[in-house]
Amino acid sequence: MNNIFVIGVGLIGGSLAIDIKKNNPNAVIHGIGRNDNTLDEALALKLIDKKATLEDLNQADLVIVSIPVDATVKILPTVLDNISDTGLVVDVGSTKLDICKVVENHPKRRNFLAMHPIAGTEYSGPSAAIEGLFVGKTNIVCEVEKTTFKLQEKALKLFTDIGMRIRYMNPEAHDKHIAYVSHLSHISSFMLGKTVIEKEKNERDIFDMAGSGFASTVRLAKSSPEMWTPIFKQNKDNVIETLEEYINNLTHFKDLMKGDDFEAIFNEMKQTNHIKEILNGIN
Repeated sequence: MNNIFVIGVGLIGGSLAIDIKKNNPNAVIHGIGRNDNTLDEALALKLIDKKATLEDLNQADLVIVSIPVDATVKILPTVLDNISDTGLVVDVGSTKLDICKVVENHPKRRNFLAMHPIAGTEYSGPSAAIEGLFVGKTNIVCEVEKTTFKLQEKALKLFTDIGMRIRYMNPEAHDKHIAYVSHLSHISSFMLGKTVIEKEKNERDIFDMAGSGFASTVRLAKSSPEMWTPIFKQNKDNVIETLEEYINNLTHFKDLMKGDDFEAIFNEMKQTNHIKEILNGIN
């Protein structure tokens, strides 16, 4: 795969470009984006070798679609229209069902691999791209059986070579599970930040008192609203379900506090400590 096109050279697209280029020095990385200044920045940072347009995609061995999920749904059919019979298109969206549905009947559906590399930081744009972001991270692949086998093989080798573990899941299961372990944590972080900012108008006082616990819990509130609003919209039903469960747990905790039942609070926290063992087992 020597001719690689990245649509959206930000944190994920740019970091993939860095690692793919490191493993494949002869690869030429082409950048496509709406904003010419962003592409100029990507060129200056050596994330890409050239600028390109959608019309150039017939030359592509691999196209990585790394833009907000609502934009992916709009552009993906056009990307597949332009790809050659031997080219592969992958997307990296945090929701999968709507993306898979929009191309389910496309004549070149076999040229598409739906995936979600579960990696990232709270930063965005080309300057956020870093080497080694995907080492030890999980890449969820959906509907692998709908991608032609030769292209599957090439893609999975490419992504395992940069250090990723591959897991297979259907789009419905992916969107349900990711609502709990990713989407809910982002909402919690945004709302914690909102609550503190609204209550404490003197920002100097807040941050003088903010320890590492607050900083790590609210870190995700720095994430891009342009990226996350479409994710919440596409995964609305699953996100609402997780929020209802979360709100029930918060209300229960509040009721225990009101009733001075600190033994129950202790026991709830003690039981939840089990998450350490689960996470250690995964890592």
